[in-house]
Amino acid sequence: MGQVEPKLERIGDVVLLDMGAGEKRFNPASIAAMNAALDEVESMIAAGDQIAMVTTGSDKFFTNGIDLDWMFGPDAQAAPETIPDFIASMMGMWARVLALPIPTVAAVNGHAFAGGAMFVLAHDHVLMRSDRGFWCVNEVLLKLPLAPGMQAILEAKLPKQTLRKAILTAHRFDAASAVAAGIADEAHDGAVLRDRAVELAQALAPTAHPILGRLKEDLYVDALATLRAGDVPALT
Repeated sequence: MGQVEPKLERIGDVVLLDMGAGEKRFNPASIAAMNAALDEVESMIAAGDQIAMVTTGSDKFFTNGIDLDWMFGPDAQAAPETIPDFIASMMGMWARVLALPIPTVAAVNGHAFAGGAMFVLAHDHVLMRSDRGFWCVNEVLLKLPLAPGMQAILEAKLPKQTLRKAILTAHRFDAASAVAAGIADEAHDGAVLRDRAVELAQALAPTAHPILGRLKEDLYVDALATLRAGDVPALT
């Protein structure tokens, strides 16, 4: 299905985290790669760089969420007893992004489903491509429960009516409806999406500071605690 293969590029005061092509599914290798990229970003912050971060990708997906073939498919590589630890590590990666003491922007270049939709919400600002892609929480169709951390990040970031519609109906929000529903901040044609995200991040970079991280910790105190706890329900 194609795992996440992030690459970092510096553009002015913006670090562009490009997750690569394909479906960009989350599996242990993907989470390790994302954490390694975040280690590099945090090293820049520790060195005193006043930066912002844009997360994006290429092709038709931003990220298609958990690698279900790896987890449950006929050639599944995941031992059942390792799945809770994997999901906990994925939610821990989201918590890292949510709490970064720098501005973060998701430039959603295509579909963001399930865990990919929740990862979008780990960012401070969300820009979606207007000519392609849906944001969708489709666990009800997959017949899978939400882990407490998943529920928490959805509740922390979405208006109540959007939360209900997203979780209970698996509604596919295009960019325009995502902006109207409070999921995304802006919608842009794919040709300009990345540039607009970098422009926004550059404008916000001066707010990067330890106090920004403190404000995020306070704003999302419950969601961060739940994500970091990493509790996972039985997947039945």
